[in-house]
Amino acid sequence: MIKKIILIVALILIVACSSNNSIVRTSNPDYAKKNGQVVQRAKKPIYRPTGVKKSEKIEGASSKKSETKENSNTTEVLEATTRVKVTTQMVLAYIEKYKEIAKDNMIKNGIPSSIILGQAILESGAGTGPLSVQANNHFGIKCHVEWNGPSIRYTDDEENECFRKYNEPSESFKDHSYFLASRPRYASLFQLDKSDYKAWAKGLKDAGYATDPKYPDKLIALIERYQLNKFDSEVLENDYVLAIASNQPTINTETHQVVKGDTLFSISKKYNLTIEELKKKNSLSDNSLSLGQSLIIK
Repeated sequence: MIKKIILIVALILIVACSSNNSIVRTSNPDYAKKNGQVVQRAKKPIYRPTGVKKSEKIEGASSKKSETKENSNTTEVLEATTRVKVTTQMVLAYIEKYKEIAKDNMIKNGIPSSIILGQAILESGAGTGPLSVQANNHFGIKCHVEWNGPSIRYTDDEENECFRKYNEPSESFKDHSYFLASRPRYASLFQLDKSDYKAWAKGLKDAGYATDPKYPDKLIALIERYQLNKFDSEVLENDYVLAIASNQPTINTETHQVVKGDTLFSISKKYNLTIEELKKKNSLSDNSLSLGQSLIIK
C-alpha cells in the first residue's frame, strides 16, 4: 500500500513539473503548401458584356484579328488627301447630305454626279478629314496662283502646302466643278459620256488631278460600292424629259451661256436688264454663276 502511495505521489510531481515548462511552436514555411493552401495573385477584373455566358470567349487582346475581320464589313478606309477610317453608315449619311448638290452641279457643268460624290467621299474622308473639317475643302483643291481667297496650310505631297478654304461645303462643291470646267487640261473629260464614270475616273488621273496611281481604282470602287451612278441616271433621265418638253410649242426664249469672266452685273448690262430681273428669270437665289451655265435673258 505504502509503495502504491509513493508511486502515485511521484507521478503527480512529474506531471506538475512538466506543466510549468514553456511550449515553443516553430513555423514551417511549407505548412500552407503541405495543407493544400494556395496564395493567388490578384487579377484585373474581366469585363463581360451583358448576355455573354461564362463559357463563351470574351474578345480581348488575343482576338483583335477576329474583331478586325468582323468590322471590315461595316467600315471603309479612305485614303487620298487624308487617311481616315469611317463606317458605312457615315458614308451613306454623307451621300444623303450632298447628293442633291452633286446632281445640281452635274446639270450645270456636265460632270457626272457619281464622280463628284466619289471624289468628295475619297478626298474628304466622307467629311471627317482635317481639310474638310477645318476648311470645308472636300476635294483637296490647292490654292494655285489664281486663288485669292482664304487658305489653310496642310502637309500633303509637300510640307505646309496651301489649300483653299471655304465658308460652306457647298462652296467647295461649286468650286470643284468650276475648277474642272475652267482648266484646259480637263477639257477632254467633257467629251466623254456622262454615264461613263469609269472613263471619267481614269481621265482625271491622266489629266493630273491626283498623284496616286491607284486613284481611278479607288474612285471606281467607291462609286460601285455605294451605287453612286444611280444619281447620274436620275439626272440624265430628267434631261431626257426636259428635251421632250422642249419640243412642245413654247414661248420663244433667248439664252446666254456663261463664259469665264462673266458676272451677273456684266450680263445684265449686256442685255439691258437689271440684276434682279436676271435672277428672277433664272430662279437664282444668289449671284453665283457656273462656267457653261445657260441663263435666260429673254
